[in-house]
Amino acid sequence: MDITGACHCGNVTWKAVANPEMVAVCYCTDCQSFGSSAFQYAARIKRDDFELTSGQLKAYGKLADSGNERYYSFCGDCGSGVHTSNVDGLGVLSVRLGGCNQKDALPPKLQIWCCSAPSWVSVESDIKLDKQG
Repeated sequence: MDITGACHCGNVTWKAVANPEMVAVCYCTDCQSFGSSAFQYAARIKRDDFELTSGQLKAYGKLADSGNERYYSFCGDCGSGVHTSNVDGLGVLSVRLGGCNQKDALPPKLQIWCCSAPSWVSVESDIKLDKQG
């Protein structure tokens, strides 16, 4: 499915092809911190299926909860997270869907790192659960 999105200030815009079955909510502490929330809502999208249509991203690398080095890309003006990836930027991106224009058509199908969810979060049992990503 074709999707589009933007950062909070609108300077960074993007388009992508998403598989609705690959939409997840992640409760890892890195996603909580990067997204300033108790969880992150994102879609796993092939790098070749994602295109930045305006603006420029800033990025940094960090060792994630999984033990893997992750690359965090965001709008350099407003700080909105756009995606994360392997440090090399190849393969699959985890595209943040907070700024996606088609959110209603992309309910989460998977919940990961549920072991890191705050105690007050109600983890839906009818969506596939994974204690660690």
